[in-house]
Amino acid sequence: MRRSSIVPRITASYQQYQQRAWYSDFGHLSARKQSFIPSSGTYPHGFRASGVACGIKKNNNKDVALVVSEKPCSAAAVFTTNAFKAAPVLVSQATLKHNNNKDIYGVVTNSGCANAVTGQQGITNAKRMQAIMDELTGHASSALTMSTGVIGQQLNMDKLEPGIRKAYEALSADHDQGWLQAATAYMTTDTFPKLMSGEFTLDRTSFRMAGIAKGAGMIHPNMATLLGFIVTDAYVAPALLQDTLKYAVDRSFNAISIDGDMSTNDTICALANGASDVRIESPHDPAYPLFRDSLTSFAAELAQLVVRDGEGATKFVTIHVKGGSSFESAKQAASHISTSKLVKTALYGQDANWGRICASLGHSGVEVDPSKVSVTFVPTDDSKPLPLMIRGEPEVVDEARAAEILKMEDLVIEVDLGLGQSDAKFWTCDLSHEYVTINADYRS
Repeated sequence: MRRSSIVPRITASYQQYQQRAWYSDFGHLSARKQSFIPSSGTYPHGFRASGVACGIKKNNNKDVALVVSEKPCSAAAVFTTNAFKAAPVLVSQATLKHNNNKDIYGVVTNSGCANAVTGQQGITNAKRMQAIMDELTGHASSALTMSTGVIGQQLNMDKLEPGIRKAYEALSADHDQGWLQAATAYMTTDTFPKLMSGEFTLDRTSFRMAGIAKGAGMIHPNMATLLGFIVTDAYVAPALLQDTLKYAVDRSFNAISIDGDMSTNDTICALANGASDVRIESPHDPAYPLFRDSLTSFAAELAQLVVRDGEGATKFVTIHVKGGSSFESAKQAASHISTSKLVKTALYGQDANWGRICASLGHSGVEVDPSKVSVTFVPTDDSKPLPLMIRGEPEVVDEARAAEILKMEDLVIEVDLGLGQSDAKFWTCDLSHEYVTINADYRS
């Protein structure tokens, strides 16, 4: 089959505000946040999803989510490198190794309790989650496990076990009854569900992707960030899917930061069930880089939703570092700037204190020649950019114009190192009073 470019038709892109519905459950949100909730979707063939409440959360909100495939899947995942890996992370890692990254039928997730730092009982409970899925699907080692919520508390299995069974009975391929319910069940301090889906064309053959993520705080990358998954009805060979996901995560979920803290539970996984006619079995296949780049773009949009819902965030900020000697150095610089508390608080205060950007860059650990560095505010309304420093020389900044730009919800800060051709982007947010309030009161 001749293969040409992959052209995405993403039906749930966060850019398509006019296609969003206002759901009664989220009627208290601003119109801007409501615009991120999809009113419909184009979902991968052979997958169903559900989300139900079983009483783990104190407010009786949905807290169990399933995504299940009718066919066995190639599977891949990247996990937190935190020393205190949660029980579901350890169980999922062992499952992928045991299955050689194949023959996975689904993902079972609970919210409201992280099942982290819970000792041997936590492992037993995570394995029990998987065993229930094995019973329901009729296949051994059939599911990956995820948990999110408060650390240091044991799962209430008397509630969770019937909750998983209830969720299995509720599985649906429908947007409203299935996928949106699953995305809602992932939420903890999130204010809206993060769900995307899309159809892609490879020559005249189409395949689909869907993704769900959660996360609003304790977000900073190191191999993976937060909880999320992407499923596709393309077939991708197991080892190749792992390489593809790692590439995509490095440029998406590993390129976001809210507060510089990394969770014990961070997991991003991918399942490919081959229910479409698209098959990618070799890195030498001309379709492979096209699929990889489409997965990366899709993951980046999903990851950006997490930043847009950062705890207490009022701004969505893209740190774009250009002119790096390598992708790795450009990304390291962007990451360091994005986590600077001084930069983030200045953004919240709408203070054009670009000296903080330079100061953060200067101790980022990457090669810097101050005489070659340029810093620019790039507004997202297509109006004229505002240079702050050009090749090491400060500009006479129009403070009124800078304040005007900083009032916008979206902002791009462009930093040109002047050392090469590589670039990287990092997505972050500001740091507000509300962030402190949320995290000072998290367990109550």
